Parts: sequence; structure tokens; C-alpha cells
Amino acid sequence: MGKKNWKISNHYAKIYRSFLFVASIFLLVSLFPREASFKYEFRKGKYWMHNDLIAPFDFAIIKAEEEMAAEKKALLANVKPYFRMDAALNLQQRNEFKTRFNQKLQEKYLNVKNENINKPKITAIVLGIYDSLINTGIIEIIPEIENKPGDFGIVLLKNNIAEEKEISKFFTIGSADKYIRTEISKYNLEEEIFFTGAIEGALFQNVKYDQPTTEKEKQNLISNISATKGMVENGQRIISKGELITNEKYQVLQSLKNEYEIQLGSTSKYYSILLGQIILLSISIIVLYLFLHAFRKDILADNKNNLFLLFLIFIMVFITSIVIKTDAGFIYMVPLCLVAIIVRVFFDTRLALFVHLVTIIIIGFLVPNSFDFVFIQMIAGIITIISVVNLERRAQFFMTSFLIFITYSFIFIGLTLIQDGNFTHESYRVFAMFAGSAMLTLFAYPLIFVFEKLFGYVTDVSLMELSNTNSKLLRDMASKTPGTFQHSMQVANLVEEVIFEIGGNALLARAGALYHDIGKMEMPMYFIENQNTAINPHNELSYDESAEIIISHVSKGIKLARKHNIPELLIDFIRTHHGTRKTTFFYSKFKTEYPDENMEEEVYTYKGPIPFSKETAVLMMVDSVEAASRSIKLPDEQSINNLVEHIIDEQISTKQFLNSNITFRDIDKIKSILKKKLANIYHTRIEYPVF
Repeated sequence: MGKKNWKISNHYAKIYRSFLFVASIFLLVSLFPREASFKYEFRKGKYWMHNDLIAPFDFAIIKAEEEMAAEKKALLANVKPYFRMDAALNLQQRNEFKTRFNQKLQEKYLNVKNENINKPKITAIVLGIYDSLINTGIIEIIPEIENKPGDFGIVLLKNNIAEEKEISKFFTIGSADKYIRTEISKYNLEEEIFFTGAIEGALFQNVKYDQPTTEKEKQNLISNISATKGMVENGQRIISKGELITNEKYQVLQSLKNEYEIQLGSTSKYYSILLGQIILLSISIIVLYLFLHAFRKDILADNKNNLFLLFLIFIMVFITSIVIKTDAGFIYMVPLCLVAIIVRVFFDTRLALFVHLVTIIIIGFLVPNSFDFVFIQMIAGIITIISVVNLERRAQFFMTSFLIFITYSFIFIGLTLIQDGNFTHESYRVFAMFAGSAMLTLFAYPLIFVFEKLFGYVTDVSLMELSNTNSKLLRDMASKTPGTFQHSMQVANLVEEVIFEIGGNALLARAGALYHDIGKMEMPMYFIENQNTAINPHNELSYDESAEIIISHVSKGIKLARKHNIPELLIDFIRTHHGTRKTTFFYSKFKTEYPDENMEEEVYTYKGPIPFSKETAVLMMVDSVEAASRSIKLPDEQSINNLVEHIIDEQISTKQFLNSNITFRDIDKIKSILKKKLANIYHTRIEYPVF
């Protein structure tokens, strides 16, 4: 049992890696709809490149959206608006008006004695005019009838009886006013203004627009529109090889595709479709695994990286699937270029392009017109990666966003001109989505910060911030260990120069060099570069104790760096800059003074590990050479040459660079650069051969 557990523990990383890739496949499959896909790709205006297509079953031809919209518009244009007259309301308003008018009439002639005033007659005249208006109807003016000719028809609902009438048959408020004045003048009544005002004040629009009934009638008409036009019978030829896909042929093919996917989406085909999706998605993820295995084994070996890359792919597929389920028309709003930007910032251009391609290929199985989609996203991704090859300023994100929009737009223009020959209203809507997608890529900046914290990654922007010597930790280092700080600054300059020449991440190397000796802040006076008096505390210690203190600056540095949230990528420079070498000074002293005693070499040996990158290997060389060069009494060209050769050769002989991706050609170049730089620092004159 113990042996079995040991094997599992020993292969835990591989087991976890396999789990990540397998789990990602099943998570992606869960996002896919269980619908079959039509096996032919076709586009309007292109030629049918497949064999003759024969109808495999009977199906109806679905009308195009434009055709349905035109039919709907034509029907709605002929819909007569509905108005309603309420007889009970008319009677109620008449009775109230009669009562009010009689009161006003009584008040007006209360103290007047005139035998010519016939109040009942006057009341009858006024009520007669009022009744003529109300019974005819005063129509409410709405946009649907405004500025229409008099013969425009409406439907009047009165006592639940519908009757078509022309709008000229009704009064408006304006025409009612004219009618009142004309009728009053016929009776030669005194105080015409009084009677006219009384009637006008009682008028109301009693022919009211009935919007619910009108809308219901519109919906009834729309629901009766047939979504199909004609049938294609089983065995009938749909299109021949090489035939142009016209609008009519395109609609027939689209109808076949819809019916085909519906029939294959039945329960009997569910598991077949599921199996097909698993196969295709497995191939896509396996290809990513193979790419990492062949070209980026360092990334594949770290499961944190695998989790990060698979998470990026999954989240983009997830967002796209949500958009498609909601409204597939907004598919180009999804900022897929974020994948390319984020992967490029944390890794390299080749991996960024490959992960972006895998992502859009997977999404291509989900979206309509997959060729157009994959082509647009592929080119946009390439342009995006090119624009962030050297990401040094935040303003570059805005330029990248602009380039994404331009790329999307020009590709879409080309595809639209090829397929349709012109632009429609929907085409301009797509440009708005391109602009939205480009703007959403600006979220790359905060997302990069979030991923830095979640996964412990370091970007060039972060490295520049960490390289700022005014940061709190480096300011403390300059205060507590001024000699070590100056040594670190010198090493940082040399390392940056060397890495720039031989290739590598110069910014990373510089930042790592600045922090590699921060462990000396714990006991600064035990390191010679910080001793500004004649007192050396090592004189009071044994060689073993001195070696232990010197070696401990590595572990203390790691602890201090983690306390100040220094990224692990920079902590690697602290733990590897001495590798597994010995504290040579105290080791040699012990052997000289106690040649007959058994020595525990582990006491004088750094715990490692040895450098495992080009940058950490260069730091080891430069750190040792720069520190040793300070002890040269006469720093001439020969002594510098001998020093550089001796130190680096000794590191090679102790196998300090076995795990580093550094070559002997690189090492020869490093030696040459260090000799030249140290000669400049100590102002030695380089000897030139005499011819």
C-alpha cells in the first residue's frame, strides 16, 4: 500500500494535468447544444461546389426575413385604426350639460324682466346643437389619421357594433367650433357669445382611439402570415454542382438546413451528436496539449499555466454560448481578442496565436457562418498579437483596440461585397458591434492585474514597477545595506546588458538582480561590502558559524520577499544565485587551518537549487564576477580576464548550469561582455595588437 501511495504521490502532477485537460473537454461539451449541424457550407452569391443536392425528405420553403418583413409591412399599412363611441357616456355628459346650462341660464336672466326671452326654447336650441355634435361624434386626432385625406377609413365601435366610416364624417374640435357658431347665428339669439361658450365648454372627444383592439387586429393579421412558400418533395433536385446560389436557391438551402437539424436533433440522435462533439473538442484540446509538449514543455510542466490557459478558453466559449442562446446576432460583440492579448502579455506570441486559434476553432462549431467568423477572428487575433509584441505603455491598449476595430471592419466590408454586393441596415449594425467588441478589449488591463494576483504571473509593466529603486523595500535596502545596494545596482546593470546581447528577458533579469541579495538586510554587518569600520564580526565566530550566517541570507531573502509580496518569478533569482556552490572563503580557511579534521562540507554549501533559466544563470555569473572584482588590487586587463575566466569556469565545472537553457556560445559571449564592462568600470586601457 505504501509503495502504491508513493507512486501516486510521485506522479501527482501528471495525474492532475491529465485531469485538467479531460475536465476541460467535458466542461466545453456541456456548453454545446445537442443539435446536429448541416454538413454543407454555403453562402449567397457563391457557386455550389458540392455534388448535386437531392432533397432527402419533403420540406417547406421558409420565407426570407426580408420577404416576411415586406408582407408584414404591407398588411399593417392596410389596417384601419379602431375607434370607440360610448353611448352611455354620451347620455351622461348630455344630462350633466343640460343641468349646468339651465343653471347658468337662470342665473343670467334672474333679475331681467323681458317677455321676449323664452328659456325653454333657448334650451332646446342649445341642446339640439349639442346633440348634433355628440351624436355625429368628435374624433380624437392621433398620428395614424393626422394629415390623412377625408376619405380615409376607420372602424367605429358603437354598442359593440363595428362600422367602417370615413374620417370626414366626424367632427374635430376645430370643425365643431365652426359648426356651433354657424348654427347659433341662424336663430338671431341675443348674447350669442354666451351660448357659443356654453356649448364649447361642454364639448369632448367622444370618438376615442381604441389602441388595444387595433393592436389585436394587427397581431391577428400577422399571425395569419404564412412562414413558408411552397414545398420541396423528396427526391427533387435542389441545386446542381457549379450552380450559382441565388437568393431563391439560398432560401431553399436554408430551409433544408433548418429541417435537417431539427430532424437530427431528435432523441434518437442525441447520443450520436454528443459523441461527435466529444471527439471534435477532444481533438482541439489534444492539439493544444501536443503543441505545448513539442514547443513549450516549460509551460506544460507547470499545472498553474495549464489551468490558466484552459480557463481562458472555457470562459470565452462560455460567454459566446450565452450570447448565442440570447441573440446570435450579437456574436461579434464578444471580445475574443482578449485571449490573444492576455496570453501574449504573460507568455509569448507563438503561444498567444495558438491558444487564440484553438479558441475560435472551438467557437466555430457553435456560431452560424463559421468560416466567416473564424476568418475574421483569426486575422484580428494576429493583428492584436503584433500590436502588443512589446507592451511597455498602457496607451498601447487603446491603439490595439483601434486596430481591432479597423481589422474587423475591413474584413467585413470585403466579405459583404463578395456575398451581397452592397450594404444593408444590418451591415451598419455589425460595425457598431465591432466597435463594442474593440472597446471591451480595454478590459484587458484590469484583467491582467487580476490574473497576476490569482496566478502569480508577472508582466513587463509589473517588472518596471518592481525595478523602481524608490520602492519601499529597495529604499530600506539602500538605507540598511548601502554596500549591498550598490553591488545589486551594479549587478543589475551588467545583467541587463548581458541578457540584452545574448537574448532573454532583460527586464526580468534586472528586477531579479535588484532583489537577489535582500536577505543581507537581516544581518548587514556580517557582509564585507557593508562594513565601514575595522571591526569584522566574523572574527568572533567559528568558520562553521560564519558560513551558516552567509548561507542564511538566501533563505532570509526568500522569507523577506514573500513578506513584501514579491512575485515567485523574482524569488527564483534569490534562491538560485549561489546554486549549490560553497562559501569559498570560510571553506578554504577551515581546510588550511584544520587539514586533519573531518569536514562536513554541507555546512559550507548553499542549499540550491541551481539556476534553471538563462536569466538566473547570467545572474550567478555576474554576481560572482562583480563581487570578486572589488577585491582586485590592480584591476588591469589581464587580472580582469583571469578573474572572469576562473569564476565562470569554476561554475561550469561544478555543474551549476545543467538546468539552464544556456549554451557555450552564450557563455563565451558573456565572458567577453563582462571583461569589457569591468575594464570600463575600472578605467583600464585595452591593449591592441601591434602590426
